[in-house]
Amino acid sequence: MKDKVIESPLNGGLCYVTPINETKNGYFCFSTGYKTNDLMVEGEFDFEKYEETLPELYKDLKRIDDNKRVWYPVTMNIQDKGTVFVNGTSKNNWRWAGVLAVEVNEEEKGKFKIPGTEDFYTYKTDIKTLKNFPQEDFIEALDYIGFFK
Repeated sequence: MKDKVIESPLNGGLCYVTPINETKNGYFCFSTGYKTNDLMVEGEFDFEKYEETLPELYKDLKRIDDNKRVWYPVTMNIQDKGTVFVNGTSKNNWRWAGVLAVEVNEEEKGKFKIPGTEDFYTYKTDIKTLKNFPQEDFIEALDYIGFFK
């Protein structure tokens, strides 16, 4: 059981496959920014429960592949780099967005406590750095936040 790269079932681009167990895998499509796994199969998974915490836009953007796996857009949050997420108002009006993380300065440190701990975050999101990318440019959004560095 090893990680591997396959052709994406969504668009033929790059899809990273990670074993969950001996028979099931997780899938992360770098070319579209969507993810799924072999448990998330239409008719076999409780999507109503899963979607309870998802933004409406993420639910509207879900896709189903030929194997009946249901795919959702990802939100990538890397504490010291930034976040990539879907930004828009409807499935007909959305883009990928990247926003950079910046270090929390000394004066602000007390404002950013990590829940359930005595520790504090050392980075915060700087909304002034928000940059939008076309739907087909998920990788560009990742590059903007420094994911590949």
